[in-house]
Amino acid sequence: MTTSPPQVNGHRRRIPVITEWQTLLAPAEEPAVATAPESQPEPAEPTVDLVAEAKADAIRTKAYADAEEQRIRAEAEAEAAKIKAAEEARKLKIANDKAEARALEEQKARDARIAESERRRAAAERSQQNDERAHQEQQQTAADAEADIAKATKTWRKYAIAFYAVCAIVALPVQIAAFWDENAPWLVIAPLMLEGAALVVTKGAAAAVAANRPHWHYRTVAWVFAFIAAGINLKHGLDAFDPATAFGTAFASLAGPGVWDLHEHGRIRRRDGVLTRRERKAQAAAAKAELKRRAAEEARKVSEKEAAEKAAREAAEVLANSRAEEFPEVWDEAEKIAAAVGEITVTETVWKRAYRNIQGTEPGESIESITARRKAEARVAAALSGTPVATLSKNKNAQRGVQTPRSTYRPVPPVRKPKDTPRYHRAAGRAHGDLLRRTNATKNASTEEQK
Repeated sequence: MTTSPPQVNGHRRRIPVITEWQTLLAPAEEPAVATAPESQPEPAEPTVDLVAEAKADAIRTKAYADAEEQRIRAEAEAEAAKIKAAEEARKLKIANDKAEARALEEQKARDARIAESERRRAAAERSQQNDERAHQEQQQTAADAEADIAKATKTWRKYAIAFYAVCAIVALPVQIAAFWDENAPWLVIAPLMLEGAALVVTKGAAAAVAANRPHWHYRTVAWVFAFIAAGINLKHGLDAFDPATAFGTAFASLAGPGVWDLHEHGRIRRRDGVLTRRERKAQAAAAKAELKRRAAEEARKVSEKEAAEKAAREAAEVLANSRAEEFPEVWDEAEKIAAAVGEITVTETVWKRAYRNIQGTEPGESIESITARRKAEARVAAALSGTPVATLSKNKNAQRGVQTPRSTYRPVPPVRKPKDTPRYHRAAGRAHGDLLRRTNATKNASTEEQK
């Protein structure tokens, strides 16, 4: 049996496990011819160390097992590294996919925002264009309306002047006939003067209207001339002609100036901004609705104020009943104070004063609440320090400063001598008294808590 080295050229090699080492030995050769053995000296049999062989076999087996274990471990590590690399590659691919998907989503969102912005901008531009178009149309409509009004006004003025001229032509013959005299032919100028005077005064009224001056006296004089001409036509027509001629010429003398006065009256109302009947009705209806709205608003405010005052009175009554029930002594004192200072009801100032007189503290505080708060503070301090409440109270009651010099001889108590310590100041004495009172209060609270 041979032993192979575990390493060859510095590298570990696989060592096979040899279970049947006898197979490695050469087979025994059989003699071909049986001859008589020659007398030769017998060689000495080699000695075999079975224990060393077993140890060597064990070493080889262990080395092979170690090598196999290392191989398996190396293969496992390689497989784990491969799996880890695959997992890392998978995670990296997933991360890349997610990043790509996120980038696509962000790009889509960006495109959507850009599209939305473009849509809004286009909508704003369309709206602006529509507004501009509507404004232009409105201006055009207003201009057309103004043009129509100007055209209608101009036409109305022409027709009024033409009608005035026709009426004057109709009325003049009768007036001329009334003033005709063969001995005084120049009297025919009187009707022309009368009609001309009416026309001149009418033009003066138009000028006064245009200059925004008083115009009523012009119009009055024009009507006086018109009535004089109508009277002349009526009198001479009845005397010299038939009633139809008389009334027709009299109407012509009044109709011409009347139509022209209507024209001037419309100009005056438009200049002064006088509302039409429909506009006056609409304005009156709007004013009536506004009055109703204001009346309803005032009624609502009054009702809300009354409801608030009623709720305040009810709340005050509930509070007064609660105070009288919970604090009867304080309430009696408050009523006395209110009567003394001349208050009808118990006000907050009166209540605070009465509460302070009876309870000694501000409203909301009492001896019980102060004691309970101090107990709770003591329990909190004990919980934070891990010390029982009784021990904490003893520590608080302990002397805070050594007033006498310490003695090195323990069995002999220190003896205080006169003037061995400076005298206390009065403020220190008062502070000490306050400290003792607080200490006693805390001690009593701790004792009650222990009970």
